[in-house]
Formats: sequence, C-alpha cells, structure tokens
Amino acid sequence: MSAAGFETIAALVRARSGIVLGADKAYMLDTRLGGLMREHGLANLDALAVKLRAVGSERLASAVTEALTTNESFFFRDGKPFDHLRRLLPRLAAARPATQRLRVLSAACSTGQEAYSVAMVAESLGLAARLEILGTDLSQEVVRRAREGLYSQFEVQRGLPVQMLVKHFRQEGGQWRISPALRAMARFETGNLMADLRPLGTFDVIFCRNVLIYFDAPTKTRVLSGLADRLAPGGGTVSRRRGNGAGPDGPLRDHRG
Repeated sequence: MSAAGFETIAALVRARSGIVLGADKAYMLDTRLGGLMREHGLANLDALAVKLRAVGSERLASAVTEALTTNESFFFRDGKPFDHLRRLLPRLAAARPATQRLRVLSAACSTGQEAYSVAMVAESLGLAARLEILGTDLSQEVVRRAREGLYSQFEVQRGLPVQMLVKHFRQEGGQWRISPALRAMARFETGNLMADLRPLGTFDVIFCRNVLIYFDAPTKTRVLSGLADRLAPGGGTVSRRRGNGAGPDGPLRDHRG
C-alpha cells in the first residue's frame, strides 16, 4: 500500500483509539482488515483508505478501528496486581460506610477475564455483596463476549486455578460459563479511554493494564489523567506502563495524594 494510504488508516486509528501504528505494524493491516475489505468489495488497502476519507464512512471507520485493536487477556494476569487487590479491598471496605458499594473499573477489559478475576477475589474476601465492577472496552465484540461469560478450555487454563474453575464455572460442552453470581457483580459497556470519562462516575479501584503500551507518551498522560480524576479519595489504582522505570507490574498506588 502507499505511504498516504497507511497514514490515512494510522491517523484514523490513533484519533479514535489512541493506538499508535508505526510503520513496523503495516504487516498487520492486510491480515486484520482483509475481511472488511472483502465485505466492502475493496481491492486493496489504498481503496480502503479512499473510502475512509469519504463522507458517510463512520461505520467503516469504527469497524477498522475495532479490527486493529489487540484483545488479549487471561485470568489473574501477572498475579501481583491481584495480590495487591486482596490487601486493598479490605482496607477500602473498612474505610467506607457499610452501606456504600465499592466500585471497580476494569478499563480496556477485553473479554472480561480481568473483571471476573476481581469478582473472584472479592468473593474470597466475603465482599462480593459490596462490590460493583464495570468493564469497558472499545470493541463491541469483546464486550459481548465478556457479558456472555463463556470461555474455551484454553482460556480457562490461562491463569485460572483449578479450584476456582470448579467453584465458579460450569461446563457447557467444551466451554465453561462463569457463575450467575459472579456475572451479576460485573457490568460491561463499550467505552473509549480517549473520551470524557466523567459520566462513568468515580471508582474505589481502577485497573488499567496492558493497554498503555499501545499509546504514545502524550496519550498515556491524557488517559492516566482522565482515570486519576475518576478515582475516589483513598482509592487505589493498578496500572502498567513500560519504559518508565517502574517494575514489571507498573506503579501500584494505594492512595491519591
């Protein structure tokens, strides 16, 4: 494809999602956008770029952006953030009125494993009744899957202890569905981290992990600032940034200053 065509697609994706597609990622376009091009009868990526520049291309632009987002997740990813959560939740519960719900945001939640891992931690601490989890993601398809709570054998084998699989899931054919009780704790919506986050309200805990690596420095600052504004006083964050001198699990902060 031409440099102009690549720039059109890369600029669109960056503006809509914050994701930076460098020239080294050009190989992804044919693979991930092939189905869309066939669906719209477009011969190549340059033809797609032309169509994206035309008036009335909103639905196509959304589809292109969604196709180029990376949706990878698994249960209890990296371990340490959830150890941190096990220490943090009881402190927050003790500091809040007993009637007040604790709100957790799973930003860029993908297919829901992070949000449901949070739910399992809360259940193990006896705090399930007090927790409200919101998962947001740019992709409508992964939000649909998160709501469904149905996972393949491969997906439940990635990070999920067998005792939790037996306790919280039931088998449906070759797949596993998470329990109604845990599904009731989590709500999933499409959402863009580049958008105004104020309508989401405030949260006691915010997870934002493994998405910031796709942003450039100004976008990371913008996203983290927006999330920080959504953190309730005394709340905690679990975020991951690479190349900032933080440890492998990123900065873990118990309190806002």
